[in-house]
Amino acid sequence: MRELHTDRITETVRDLCIQANKELPAALEQCIRCGSAKEQSAAGKAVFADLCANLDAARETGLPICQDTGMAVIFMQIGQDVHITGGDLREAVNKGVAAGYLEGYLRCSVVGDPLERVNTGNNTPAVLHLDIVPGEQIRIDVCPKGFGSENMSALKMLTPAASEDDIVGFVTDAVAHAGSNPCPPIVVGVGIGGDFEQCAYLAKKALCRDVAVRNPKPLYAALEEKMLTSVNRLGIGPQGFGGTVTALAVNIEQAPTHIAGLPVAVNVGCHVTRHASAVL
Repeated sequence: MRELHTDRITETVRDLCIQANKELPAALEQCIRCGSAKEQSAAGKAVFADLCANLDAARETGLPICQDTGMAVIFMQIGQDVHITGGDLREAVNKGVAAGYLEGYLRCSVVGDPLERVNTGNNTPAVLHLDIVPGEQIRIDVCPKGFGSENMSALKMLTPAASEDDIVGFVTDAVAHAGSNPCPPIVVGVGIGGDFEQCAYLAKKALCRDVAVRNPKPLYAALEEKMLTSVNRLGIGPQGFGGTVTALAVNIEQAPTHIAGLPVAVNVGCHVTRHASAVL
């Protein structure tokens, strides 16, 4: 049994909140920098140039990549042989989020109640997903999620009679409905299977996968490419000005489901689909 103090968790969450908001994952940055070569419209190429200049400015100044520094979504895989000491885990995570957002001068965007709308002042509480796994380590993924893209998410309870084309059509329609709102070029997270809430979880989890990594099952890897092609045929283009690159990647995560169901969820990520991780 390995002991791990909550102070280390707090410090790690703090650092990851700052890192994720100021540094894009390398593969995603590469997609953006290569996007101009793939984009066929003059307006789209100009937008890609601006996006690259913004990434350079963020790196040079230490400022966030985007002014919407997001709601902190955190995935934790906790080894079952880890004994967490020093206090409550959820409190430690939220303490780290608060420190990261205040010390990192990140915008605090969380309200404590959805109807009363009073800002909590430190971007807490985080959305925290916990998973118990074998081993004696803890993996932490911090994924700040802006709501220009989050608001464009969709979920549909399809039936097993739905075809592959029906699934691709639903995902494509969701992106078409989103239009320019999620600040394309986007990353599309797709969840297939599970039940109502697990399907949405899978779509969010899909956005945390490196855009250079395809689904390990050939069936779903091929479906990712089919969806990406379909979405890019929409012509929405970078920032909605029209063009051939509306999405940079489509990531699918799947799970077992009921014999009577085929739920599909879409979680849209903007061109700064941010995440940073660490293992303790």
